[in-house]
Amino acid sequence: MRYLISGGGTGGHIFPAVSIANALKELDPQAEILFVGALGRMEMERVPQAGYQIIGLPVRGFNRSQPWKNISVLTDLFKSIRQVKTIIRDFRPDVGVGVGGYASGAAMWAAAKMGIPILLQEQNGFAGVTNKILKNKASKICVAYPGMERFFPAEKIILTGNPVRQNLLSGTRKETKEKNLLIIGGSLGARTINNAIRAALPQLAQSGLHVVWQTGKTYFDNCRRAWQEAGSPANIECLDFLSDMPDRYAQADLVISRAGASSISEICLLGKPAILVPSPNVAEDHQTHNAMALVRRDAAVLVKDADAAEQLVPTALELIQDTKRLGLLHSNVLQLAEKDSAKRIAEEVIALAKTH
Repeated sequence: MRYLISGGGTGGHIFPAVSIANALKELDPQAEILFVGALGRMEMERVPQAGYQIIGLPVRGFNRSQPWKNISVLTDLFKSIRQVKTIIRDFRPDVGVGVGGYASGAAMWAAAKMGIPILLQEQNGFAGVTNKILKNKASKICVAYPGMERFFPAEKIILTGNPVRQNLLSGTRKETKEKNLLIIGGSLGARTINNAIRAALPQLAQSGLHVVWQTGKTYFDNCRRAWQEAGSPANIECLDFLSDMPDRYAQADLVISRAGASSISEICLLGKPAILVPSPNVAEDHQTHNAMALVRRDAAVLVKDADAAEQLVPTALELIQDTKRLGLLHSNVLQLAEKDSAKRIAEEVIALAKTH
C-alpha cells in the first residue's frame, strides 16, 4: 500500500503525522509513505529526521490583516494543487492522510478530486480551517475530543485521541521529600509563562519545591540571567530543552503548560494534574477550547494568559500543596486519555486503503 501524508507548520501537526506514519510501518512493514509539506516550514526538516521522504509545496497561509496581498497567496495555492496532482500521478497513493496546516489543504483537496479516499486527523477541540473545508471530501475524520459533531458529519467521526510520543510512559519516579513542579513552554518557549516565573523566582526559591523550568530556546538566555541574578537557587533547574521528558513527567506532581493539542494529550495519558495557560496567539483560539475540554470535567485548572503575571505562581503554590485536589485532578484527567491513538488511526487508514 502507498500512503500520502500531508500537514505541518507546527510541531502540533508534524508530530501526529510522523506518529501515524510510524504506526503504519509497524502494521504494514512494506508500506510506502510520502509526505507533502510547505516549503520553508518546520516539517521540511523534521520529517526527513524521522526517516521519511517529503516534497515541499509553495503554499502559504492567507494574510488576514492585509487582504490585498493574497493574490500571490492564491497563485501559490493553485501552483501547489497542480504540483500535488503530478505527485499523485507519480506516487499513486491508496489513501491520503491530512493532519491540518497549509500543505494539507492543497494536498488533500487534490487527492479527493483525483478519486483518492482521504482521512483527516483533527488534534484540537475546535476544528481547524483546513479540516473544516475538507470535511465533505473526507471518508473518515479522526478526532481527539468528544462533541466534534458541531464541526464534522457525525457518521464520519472516529474518536481516537491524539498520538503522543511513544516513550513517554517509560519514565521512572524517584521518591523525594519535596514536591516537584514542572514548567514546560514548548521547544520555542512561552513568553507569558516565563515572565511570570522570572518575577516569582525569589518566592519559588523559598517554596521548598523542586522546580524544573523549561524556558524554550527563544527565552533561555534572559531566563538564565534572571535565575543567576536571583542567586542561582539550587532547587530551580533552568533549562532550554528537556531531553529526558519521560522521567521529568514521571517526577512531576504538578505541570504548568500551554494548552496545545499534543501537550494536553500527554497530560491526559500520564494523568498529570496541570495548570493550563492557553496561548492567545493561535488561530481561532484553539488552545482555550482545548483547555476548556478538561476544565469542564474538573480535569485541569485554567489561568488565562492575561492573568498569568498575577495568578500563575500563587495558583501553583496553593494547588501543589493540596493533595486531595491533586488526586482528584489526576483521576479525572486520566479518564480522558485515549490510548494507542496512532495505531488506531493507522488501522482506520489501512481499512480505508483496502476498501479503495
